[in-house]
Amino acid sequence: MSITYTIIAFIVALGVLITFHEFGHYLVARWSGVKVLRFCIGFGQPIFRKRWGKDQTEWVIAAIPLGGYVKMLDENEGKVAHQDLPRAFNRQSVGRRFAIVAAGPIANFLLAIILYWWLFIIGVPGMKPILGTVEPGTPAAQAGFEAGETIVKIENESIASWQDARWILLRHAIAQSPSIAIQTTGKNGEIHQRQLNLSQIDPNTVNENFPGIIGFTGYQPHITPVIGQVVAGSVAERAGMRVNDEIIAINNTEILAWSDFVQQIRAHPDRSLLMEILRNEQLIQLTVTPESASENGKNIGKIGVAPATHQDEFNALLVTVRYPIGQAWSKAMEKTWETTSLTLRMLGKMITGDVSLKNVGGPISIADHAGQSAQMGLVSYLAFLALISVSIGILNLLPIPILDGGHLMFYTIEIVKGSPLSDNTIIIGQKIGLILLLALMLFAIYNDISRLVTG
Repeated sequence: MSITYTIIAFIVALGVLITFHEFGHYLVARWSGVKVLRFCIGFGQPIFRKRWGKDQTEWVIAAIPLGGYVKMLDENEGKVAHQDLPRAFNRQSVGRRFAIVAAGPIANFLLAIILYWWLFIIGVPGMKPILGTVEPGTPAAQAGFEAGETIVKIENESIASWQDARWILLRHAIAQSPSIAIQTTGKNGEIHQRQLNLSQIDPNTVNENFPGIIGFTGYQPHITPVIGQVVAGSVAERAGMRVNDEIIAINNTEILAWSDFVQQIRAHPDRSLLMEILRNEQLIQLTVTPESASENGKNIGKIGVAPATHQDEFNALLVTVRYPIGQAWSKAMEKTWETTSLTLRMLGKMITGDVSLKNVGGPISIADHAGQSAQMGLVSYLAFLALISVSIGILNLLPIPILDGGHLMFYTIEIVKGSPLSDNTIIIGQKIGLILLLALMLFAIYNDISRLVTG
């Protein structure tokens, strides 16, 4: 995936999310009678500027797409003409000011609902929740789960795809449920009801790969160990591997399936492997040294190849989850609420130290996920936008001065005490908020760089 493609996907995502957020502020300000002076997306040098509307509002797109703002008429920011005083932001009731500020984050939640609604109407493709190899010694193996079973319910919630299973498992893990009931059907249609023990799971391992940590993997049909793709510039290409090569053995260990091949590669990071390969009906030998990469805190080997697959076998494992328009809307609201709740729980666990702060991601991680999701197709990209929109809504509601949540905190205090806070108190709070926000951003960027360095 090219850097240019990632950057474009990142800029488009930020543009949509920030515009929707600021438009929430703008609309409610206009509905409240407040005069809007400028609507700006981005910071720095303007690359587009135009005035229009009865109030001649200035609409601006700036060069750095990492934020935006709506500038309203306000006596605290300059002299206001006498006839415009009733339209100044600071002259509005505390209820109106509260509504204008809250409208931005609310707009992000509304955008998430709309995106999820659209996704549930057009259909979300996924993999059927069929269990693959159950890793020995894991909670799943100890509970007696077997390969080939299909997950039907988790704690009475119906499961339609692996995405559903992953989401619900993650939710229970963050809530630190000691155990959860899982219903499956076997290969012959028999029903199994088992308790999955989560009590010994390390909270710091709770992330999007959580199903793999507890021992669940998605089912894969038998795949012969034949190379279908060699990534340009990869270890495999440098070693001389080619498309249609069939892997016969590695270090004298016979390879019967693609999974055997993957297992050998993953188990030997930075160690030379002697491969016997069948190419054009001739046996040849190649030496390959898998490069080391970090996954769930472990070093694994990777060489940059993909298998030759039979599409019909994989199509049989696919499922598309869609709903009628009305039900899709209720499902979208439910999904947005669950995403918000899960994010807040994760945030709370980070604050208490129950979940590692390494889960905090910054602009580099967001850009990477934007590029990957866009490359996977429109559905994946829209799902990414919905998730990030919820995150932006939550971030802006945090009670940190300088963010929307900080202003809402000041207005709440004003409502309780019956008068506004002093200008000096607000200025001090905003300075503290700026320091906290910069520290959070620097920490997130540090995590991003650490991920890049460690792979």
